[in-house]
Formats: sequence, C-alpha cells, structure tokens
Amino acid sequence: MVSKQLMAASTRPIILAILARGEDYGYSIIQKVRDISGGRLEWTDGMLYPVLQRMEMDGLIASKWRAAQGSRPRRYYRITGPGRQELESELSGWRSVWKALSVLSDPVAVET
Repeated sequence: MVSKQLMAASTRPIILAILARGEDYGYSIIQKVRDISGGRLEWTDGMLYPVLQRMEMDGLIASKWRAAQGSRPRRYYRITGPGRQELESELSGWRSVWKALSVLSDPVAVET
C-alpha cells in the first residue's frame, strides 16, 4: 500500500499525465489510476474531486459538462497549456527523485 504522503504528492502529476493523453471524467480517472497501479492506488470520489477543483482554479485543467448517451451528464476535464508545463516540471522532479532512490537502493553504488 502506498503511504498517504506519497499518494498526496503524486496526485496532481498523475492527473495531469492522464489528461495529457486526452480529456476524461472523474470516475474514469479513478479507474485508470487503479488499473495502471495494479490496484495499489485506490482513489475515491471524495479525494479526487477537490483536487480537480483546485487544479481548475490554478488554471492547470479546464472542464465542461457533456451529455452522455443513456446516462446523466458528465464533467470532462482537459489539460491546459500551463498544465502541460506543470506536468513537465513535475516529471523532471520525479525523475530526479527516482534516480536518487535508485542509486541509494543499489548496495554497490552506495559503497562507492
């Protein structure tokens, strides 16, 4: 299970990465996160929607309501230009963290 701190730190970049592939709606985002993490990341509506709202207020994403055939309207989110820039910045930071952790977890590299 992923710690709450790590989950909180990774939420925005994960959402931005999903939306960089195309617009999507909340429940679908939750399902994609569960699928790509092999079930290790379990997001809820109560966690996701406030984050989406903050990201929209920050200008990283935009949304619009769209009628869905045979069901109620859904709010679709898309990444904005500033959101793409934020995603690149976040990915760069996460790559740096991953590189440091990889080096530190390699016993040979730590000894040298």
